[in-house]
Amino acid sequence: QVQLVESGGGLVQAGGSLRLSCVASENLFAFNSMGWYRQAPGKQRELVARVTSGGSTNYADFVKGRFTISRDNAKNTVYLQMNSLKPEDTAVYYCSASRAPRIYWGQGTQVTVSS
Repeated sequence: QVQLVESGGGLVQAGGSLRLSCVASENLFAFNSMGWYRQAPGKQRELVARVTSGGSTNYADFVKGRFTISRDNAKNTVYLQMNSLKPEDTAVYYCSASRAPRIYWGQGTQVTVSS
């Protein structure tokens, strides 16, 4: 069973930064892609950023220029560096690992941005 463990969430003021980490129980090359999603109260889960096994990245428009996804294959870890945080970034952030046809999820980590 694939396990994904997120950490790094917390409370931060607007304009601040956080770095989320996601440690996978398997080598990252076992997955087609790794990603970060978020879900705010009353809203659907949405993609934030994704990185493929080849290193290609894509970002949601609302985080371009502020967030950066990266991976450390030696540590089986994916990161999400979040800068210039806004109150609307407040959500539970989930790590995902895609290996068709399945997507695996972590338990989520809360990010709260105060104004």
